[in-house]
Formats: sequence, C-alpha cells, structure tokens
Amino acid sequence: MQVRNFLFDKGILKSASFPVPVIGIGNLSTGGTGKTPHVEYLIRLLQKEYKIATLSRGYGRHTKGFMVLKAPANTWTYGDEPMQYFTKFPGIRVSVGEDRTQAIDELLRMNPRSEIILLDDAFQHRHVKPGHSILLVEYDAIFKTDFMLPAGNLREPFSGKKRADTIIITKSPNILVPIERKNILEKLEPAEHQQVFFSFYKYGEFNRVSGKQSGMLMGASYYMEKRFTILMVTGIANPSGLLEYLKAYG
Repeated sequence: MQVRNFLFDKGILKSASFPVPVIGIGNLSTGGTGKTPHVEYLIRLLQKEYKIATLSRGYGRHTKGFMVLKAPANTWTYGDEPMQYFTKFPGIRVSVGEDRTQAIDELLRMNPRSEIILLDDAFQHRHVKPGHSILLVEYDAIFKTDFMLPAGNLREPFSGKKRADTIIITKSPNILVPIERKNILEKLEPAEHQQVFFSFYKYGEFNRVSGKQSGMLMGASYYMEKRFTILMVTGIANPSGLLEYLKAYG
C-alpha cells in the first residue's frame, strides 16, 4: 500500500479527473465507520438542489461490470448498500461498478445531466481523483492502536489521512465536551487544509421489515413502557452503538 500510494503521489500511476463534482467517501479500516449513513446524509443534503448519482463497487453482488439500478432490483444483482440507496431515494441515479473510472465515464455518457457523483467507499480507489475527499474515522478508534491487514483492520497506514479534504469523526457522543474534542484533534493532527467535523447517530422509529406498522412497533415510547426481549440480527461491521441503544428498550 505504501508503494502504491507513493506511485500515485508521484504521478507514475495516473488518477483521472472529471468535469463534474465528484465527492469520495471512505475510510482507512475495513468497516464500521458508518459510510452508508454518511452517504445517505449527503444525499439528503444535496438532492433538493442537485441531480445526484451514486457509484458503489457493489460488494456481495453476484454480477460484474457497470450497472445502473432499475426496478425490479435485488441485492443479488446489485449489492445491499446500492439497493438501500435505490429503495430510500427514488429520485437519484444509483450505479455499481468495480472500475470506477470507466463507470463514471459510462454514468456521464448515459446521464450527462448528473451534477454531483458520490463515490461510496472509494478512499483507496486512487485511479479516480475526487474533487473533494471525505475520510470517516470512528470515534472509539481514535486512541486505539491498529495494524494493517491481516494483523489488524487497516487497509492502509493511518498516514493516509493526509489525502482527505474533510475528516469526520463518526459515532461521536451527542454532547462532546470541549476537552475531549481538543484531545481528539491533538491525536488526529489535521493539516491546515483539512476540516474536521463530529457526527452522531439519531435513530428513527421502529418499523416492520415489510408491511404496515402495527401497534406493537409504533415507536420507542411503547417499548419504554412494555420492555420487550429483543433479538438483534445485524450486518453492521461494528454494532456496539446500536446494541447500547437497544439495551434501553429491553
């Protein structure tokens, strides 16, 4: 990874730029920083004013190549995160493709009116040079020592953070005391050009997986009164925050 990054930094390996704003969202570890919720946040933030397109690799799908999601769609064909974007945001264009450079070319050829492209999980995909790069770092991981794969969960050394334009500390406490913020910034040592933000999760209402809501699942207040036994099944890389949240209800 260090040799690869060196070759890109020196221009020996080439990075492509594009005539539309490309925002890359990614992390240094194998997962657990909250990429999907932050991509959704950007979609909600931007879709009212811009025509948004998302591009993911489509991890877990049983197909290859560039594809634009269209109904009827399923996770077998497109992967779970793209399916989530497609289901929740019908007004945007959702696409998948392993070769991000070729995929963006295809996306712009098919839909030249796209105004912003969101690259999902692309911090290490350096063949595309995003106009703005967002690096997600998990709050609980700031002061922990981790190693590169396979000894640890890092995809590349922590020094790779220098490529980010914006760093977001994810899964932070809702109320962050100033001394804790100061300690994190000292540990992180952001460059002058880097903006640092802190984000936290706010969970929505309980819903059935399919079908209409019932009285039993109408909201958190009902759980506070009745206290059910909860079985949690999740595909989240680090579900500790969700686990702590659900403990309050059962």
